[in-house]
Amino acid sequence: MNRLRNRLILIFLAATLAPWAATLWMTTSLLEQSLSYAPVKELDQVSKSLERTGREYYQRAREDLKQQALSGHLTPRVFSPGGRGSWPETVRNFWESGEAERFVISGESGERLEYFVRQGSGVRCYAGTLGIGMRELAREYRSARQVVESGRKRDLRRGFTYTYVLLSAGIWTGALVMLVFMAHRISRPIHRLTEGLSELAAGNLSARVEAGRDDEIGRAVEAFNGMAAQLRQSRERLVYLTQLASWQSLARKMAHEVKNSLTPIRLTVEEMLVRYSGPDRAFVEQAAQIVVDEVEGLERRIRAFSQFAAEPPVRPVPLDVNTVLEERVAFLRNGHPEVSYTVRPAPDLPRACADEDLLKSILVNLLENAAEAAGPGGRVLGVTAAMADNIAVEVHDSGSGLSEQARASLFQPTISFKKRGMGLGLSIARKGALLSGGDIVLIQGELGGAGFRVLLPKAS
Repeated sequence: MNRLRNRLILIFLAATLAPWAATLWMTTSLLEQSLSYAPVKELDQVSKSLERTGREYYQRAREDLKQQALSGHLTPRVFSPGGRGSWPETVRNFWESGEAERFVISGESGERLEYFVRQGSGVRCYAGTLGIGMRELAREYRSARQVVESGRKRDLRRGFTYTYVLLSAGIWTGALVMLVFMAHRISRPIHRLTEGLSELAAGNLSARVEAGRDDEIGRAVEAFNGMAAQLRQSRERLVYLTQLASWQSLARKMAHEVKNSLTPIRLTVEEMLVRYSGPDRAFVEQAAQIVVDEVEGLERRIRAFSQFAAEPPVRPVPLDVNTVLEERVAFLRNGHPEVSYTVRPAPDLPRACADEDLLKSILVNLLENAAEAAGPGGRVLGVTAAMADNIAVEVHDSGSGLSEQARASLFQPTISFKKRGMGLGLSIARKGALLSGGDIVLIQGELGGAGFRVLLPKAS
């Protein structure tokens, strides 16, 4: 379960839901108060009052005009039956309606009031002034009523609330989706790193976490992978040194026991040869020489075992690796004139921190093995390079390379059947590199044969 991602989501919910709810409540409260001051209600009251006032005024104006007409204070305009064809449309409509009397609002804005009265076959028209435009007043009233009705049809409070809720919920949902994505992106490598640490703690030193980021988390993943690789190398080196300690103890005992037996054997054979004076003197001399040569061979092996079992003192000092390599190659050229030695030093190479005698012994061992593997007419290449935390010295040969069986037991102390070979050279060389704080690893050869890389720590 990805707890970090869930915690980030819960923090987002807690940090946004409460403010969002408070904002929604405050907004709707302010909207409620603001809508309570809206002029729609007052406009409705004013329009209705205007309608009542207009009606009362109109009725009073009609009554006044009618009283003045009946009292004879107004002179009517008479429309006789003979001129019916030229009557105005309002007069004609009144006549055709059959009504006894009618009031009609006239004028451009309705400021005049006409009173039609049927008389015999004609029509009398009394006119008066209203003082206000009744048509203009009616238009304003209708406009006010339309505004009131429109305001009633539109529920601003509910519409605003729905719009605000939907808009804020959409923004919040988008932010939540983005947070879930970012939380997953952040927590996933941390979750993998935690799993890698658990595997590493369980003893799986090959555990690695896939990197792919260039931020702090990516650097943490790279640091974990580097730490796991260093732990694995350290364990391998510790196991190798532990095995070497066992082999050294065995070699020390074996060298001591065999040496105690070889000395009396050689002395006895030499004494037998001196005392023998029989007819087969030549045969006895040849047989004695064979025994002595084999004893000397065993003594050489015992000396190699003694060297392997010894713990030389380590005195690391800053060294110019290019100079040491070129010196060892120049020293071995005379011993192997049939082999072509080439050195490719790195320019401006930092100094390495190592024991000079151990480094020379390591290089001599690797260069000697390379010369024997290359054979007459072969080539040996020495290369130096600066790496991240180490100085590297590589030795390549043009031989036939190493078999899978040889690779499997390359640095293990075994018995070699090569001429002057004891099978302990690479073990002693790697032991010296480990004691110097470095290592020796097998790499792809540049000349078609084997390749070895000596890793040494940089001098501070």
